[in-house]
Amino acid sequence: MHKSTISFFYEDINFKLLNKDKVKLWLLEVAKMHHHHVSIINYIFCSDDYLLNINKTYLNHDYYTDILTFDQSDNDEIEADIFISIDRVRENAAAFHHIYEKELNRVMVHGLLHLLGYNDQTEEEKQAMRETEEACLSLPQLK
Repeated sequence: MHKSTISFFYEDINFKLLNKDKVKLWLLEVAKMHHHHVSIINYIFCSDDYLLNINKTYLNHDYYTDILTFDQSDNDEIEADIFISIDRVRENAAAFHHIYEKELNRVMVHGLLHLLGYNDQTEEEKQAMRETEEACLSLPQLK
């Protein structure tokens, strides 16, 4: 099995992820619990406008979103680029009265869960996704 790499990049925003090592270990543990191995995941933190441009360019969607996941995985080897709008995460945290850091972690694991096979198209899938996100957020690696 190859080495796991989770990297964090920043585009057009003044933002730095805190506790990078702890977050990496947590995300790797989530993948391991779901019997997957992370090869490479690049998390790219950006603004609403940056992510809107990607959404329009690559998906023909003309709306803001908090996350876009581009999966290049092969079997159980996860490889992906995950773009996260810090503007949207901040807005959603305020709108839903969530702690900002918890909302950011929720969005990060949400992208990973998509790579692990979770979907959120139907109400049942959305419910399963939420329950799994909450279970992941309560893992000791994140504490």
